[in-house]
Amino acid sequence: MNKPPLWDVFCRVIDNWGDAGVSWRLARALAAHGQRVRLWMDDTQPLVWMAPQGAVGVEVRRWTQPLDMQAHEPPGRVWVEMFGCGLPQEFIAAGRAAGAVWLNVEYLSAEPWVERQHALPSPVQQGAGKGMLRWFFFPGFTPATGGLLREEDLPARQAAFKRAAWLAAHGMAPLREGETLVSLFCYEPPALAAQLAAWAQGAQPVRVLVSAGRASVAVRACLGEGVQHGSVRLHYLPLLPQEEYDGLLWACDMNFVRGEDSLTRALWAGRPFIWQPYPQTEDNAHHAKLDALLDWLQAPPALRRFMRVWCGAEGGALPAIALEEWGACVRAARDGLLAQSSLVQRLLAFVQCKS
Repeated sequence: MNKPPLWDVFCRVIDNWGDAGVSWRLARALAAHGQRVRLWMDDTQPLVWMAPQGAVGVEVRRWTQPLDMQAHEPPGRVWVEMFGCGLPQEFIAAGRAAGAVWLNVEYLSAEPWVERQHALPSPVQQGAGKGMLRWFFFPGFTPATGGLLREEDLPARQAAFKRAAWLAAHGMAPLREGETLVSLFCYEPPALAAQLAAWAQGAQPVRVLVSAGRASVAVRACLGEGVQHGSVRLHYLPLLPQEEYDGLLWACDMNFVRGEDSLTRALWAGRPFIWQPYPQTEDNAHHAKLDALLDWLQAPPALRRFMRVWCGAEGGALPAIALEEWGACVRAARDGLLAQSSLVQRLLAFVQCKS
């Protein structure tokens, strides 16, 4: 019996866990479609908490420099470099004669140029791969892009989810009457202090589940220690495995997310969300990424203003949160995305065409 195709996925963990998170979700989704995957990472520590159970069909390997290919199975049928991380020269040299499909899976963006750049070839000009073709594969929100990561069983898992059980499993008391549940995963948004103050001074109770890392540090910098501040009650979360983070987004009435992976998961959750793209302080390129997402989302004016003020793209006060209107906007966008094929389905079709 023939073995399933082997995919070699390379990830260089830079910061903030996003590279590792997207790479693991991709590897796991490929394996769920019957592929064998070697996930090469220069730092495997994030997977200890992010994916403690591993996944059938995914083998995690440490990406050492140099990479001793004599200690490993030869390169597979498909090579994937995540976010332009580059491939080891010794890996390329060991496998170029086999005629593999070489892909560069890029960062997610809703900007119009993504459709123009998606699936274009890039001839390799130097090194062990000189003369080979590398194909750019851009995730995106339209049928003319590479699509979004999505598990086949995602709608069924979400439909079976029970909020009260999830809260109890994480040691949290049931919600009080009229209490709004919010998740907060952010960098250091300029308007964070103002929003925390608005919740604290509001008439309705708000419980904020604060993600570990930079979000927790930022909140404490605004409010100090303690968990009760006026009407807002804080709950500081530990690092969560990916499936538990999905549950967090499903449990909450509103989600504040950042970067790439949590943006995609917030869309699938179908709850109102506020997105903070990774700040690019030199040229503020993240403002263009934010505006492109808002355009695609067809965000109502208040949601558009909230996100722009949250990220520092414009000044002034944050508008009032409108959960019902913003939720309807997100659900409409999600329904459109669910009608499209997923990123892995498009990857498989692309590789079959190029093989």
